[in-house]
Amino acid sequence: MTDLSWLVEGFGRFRKDHFESDLFRRLSKQGQTPKVLVLGCCDSRVDPAIILDCDPGDLFVIRNVANLVPPFENAGHYHGTSAALEFGVCGLGIEHIIVMGHAQCGGIRALMEGASGDGHSFIKSWMKLAESAKERALSKSMEGRDVAKECEKEAILSSLSNLMTFPWIKSRVEEKTLALHGWYFDIEEGTLLNYCGGKFEPVTQKTAC
Repeated sequence: MTDLSWLVEGFGRFRKDHFESDLFRRLSKQGQTPKVLVLGCCDSRVDPAIILDCDPGDLFVIRNVANLVPPFENAGHYHGTSAALEFGVCGLGIEHIIVMGHAQCGGIRALMEGASGDGHSFIKSWMKLAESAKERALSKSMEGRDVAKECEKEAILSSLSNLMTFPWIKSRVEEKTLALHGWYFDIEEGTLLNYCGGKFEPVTQKTAC
């Protein structure tokens, strides 16, 4: 079993190099006031704050398998992602929601391969949210890794669509106090794409979609 001493040592460096800075003193007094919510994947390689070079307090981050957003519903179940969205939008006054997908997504791979059986029941059930994304990707006559990448991008679009089923998101989008964005990080190429005008294009400082 892996030893955790390296994490304890890391915490020591964090306290020395970061915690005692003015940033954390300010954050501890004023609370959090982020204007951007990033809904990303829980893949350990794709931390949004690192990819976007942000400081603590800059982003309100939600992470789950394959960066999926379930549709709005009032059924009596546990809704971690929906609860976090509600807190970010209604509680913190978020102005931008970015759904950030990525290449080599394990959740999408499980969806494409039809994961089933012991140890995959939760994943299989969760990934049903992206079934329509899989169907759209397969309809484009691609093969191998290309179709998986297409599905990863289509899953972003499914999440953007599901965001609009939440009444308190839909109303804010229509009032133009909240904007939704679909971004795709290609861990293989080191590129970041933005969905705009019906296609994914490189993110620029003038990105408006």
